[in-house]
Amino acid sequence: MTSNHAEQARARKMADALACGIDDAFISQLVESFYDTVRQDDTLGPIFAERIGDWPHHLTRMKDFWASIMLESGRFSGNPMRKHIAIGELDEAHFARWQSLWDQTLARIAPNAAVADRFREAALRIGESLLTGIKIDRGGLAAISARAAS
Repeated sequence: MTSNHAEQARARKMADALACGIDDAFISQLVESFYDTVRQDDTLGPIFAERIGDWPHHLTRMKDFWASIMLESGRFSGNPMRKHIAIGELDEAHFARWQSLWDQTLARIAPNAAVADRFREAALRIGESLLTGIKIDRGGLAAISARAAS
């Protein structure tokens, strides 16, 4: 019963996403456009250039990631948290810059506000989660408690 309920929820999410304009073609366009911008960015470009040797492979992985998030495709498997923790210099400013470029890309190419809002909100949640994981890795739960207290 649980699996049937989960399958129905995934099917509804996918149908809703498709109805507002989120599909593999848009995800591909978004990922390609966004990472073109990132690669040219003075802040984020060098971080990616140092770590990504095979851009076509990375872009395919990112398309699968976003399809899994937005369309429940299940095509992505991996551990984004581990990858981001391994980048020692990442901090709030990097995530803010990433989000800013993401939002600018969405403003430029999203077919409507609903699509832009869904991708923006998902990216915010993911970014906050990754940043929290990084902070915990660096300073334990005390780092999160100190942040919440301020």
